[in-house]
Amino acid sequence: MSDKALRLGTRRSKLAMAQSGQVAEAVSQVTGRPVELVEITTYGDVSREALAQIGGTGVFVTALRDALLRGEVDFAVHSLKDLPTAQPAELVLAAVPVREDPRDVIVAKDALKFTDLPRGARIGTGSPRRMAQLNAYARAHGLDIECVAIRGNVDTRIGYVRNGELDAVVLAAAGLNRIGRSEEVTDFLSVDTVLPAPGQGALAIECTADNADLIAALGELDDPYTRAAVTAERSLLAALEAGCSAPVGALADLLADGQIVKEMRLRGVVGTTDGTSLVQLSTTGPVPQTHDQAVALGRDLAARMLAQGAAGLMGERAQ
Repeated sequence: MSDKALRLGTRRSKLAMAQSGQVAEAVSQVTGRPVELVEITTYGDVSREALAQIGGTGVFVTALRDALLRGEVDFAVHSLKDLPTAQPAELVLAAVPVREDPRDVIVAKDALKFTDLPRGARIGTGSPRRMAQLNAYARAHGLDIECVAIRGNVDTRIGYVRNGELDAVVLAAAGLNRIGRSEEVTDFLSVDTVLPAPGQGALAIECTADNADLIAALGELDDPYTRAAVTAERSLLAALEAGCSAPVGALADLLADGQIVKEMRLRGVVGTTDGTSLVQLSTTGPVPQTHDQAVALGRDLAARMLAQGAAGLMGERAQ
């Protein structure tokens, strides 16, 4: 590999730039080459339409992938939860680094926790997955909340709370951690309350399939446990035939006995956004050693969820 700068394609948002900057530093260390960020505007960044109406979070990925295929950038960094489950043959997921905190968090007025919000509290989120689970939890625990659909970057969303328009907003812990704003979190939502989006908290580093040297170099940043977990989660999503914007939550975590990792547990949930119907199941098995084993874990759980009526709860099925 030469010593000329590698070009890293990234979205322009503050969060995307922060996480791409962290990856750029790591790639520079393993390759010995400088890495320059190439900012790319995606349709998802400029459109104000609801994500579900414009194809889900996959709209953030298309422009980056196009730039890769045109040779304008050498590799790209995505939030893994934004990636459509089908991988294009011309591109390869070269690395999935160690995952950040996968949980969702609340940023609320008066530093309130979720369960302490006032009756009729207005909670902002653009995610049907979060709405489904928050509404289901509220229904089960006698809480009175209203989920309000919002879009926008972290500043915009937290601004709704600061100006009194909303009582709270739900965000991903990983995003706030990466931009150094974790002190604004007023409550961490347990994964027993709200399962995160498949792949939440993980990054995907992608390059063209014909660039063997770069694939090998980027592979140094890959974390096999994170890759196995997110592969199982995304396999569940794919087997449910659900798009990125469907109300599906999934989390694979490692079960350890002391220092020894014994098993992987995969949990999945699908629900109607009003929280009246929820299918929530889990499965536990040996830690997947191969891609196919991780895929099988997700498919098996999806089959059980579909048998319990998950398909009818998703609203939109991927085309």
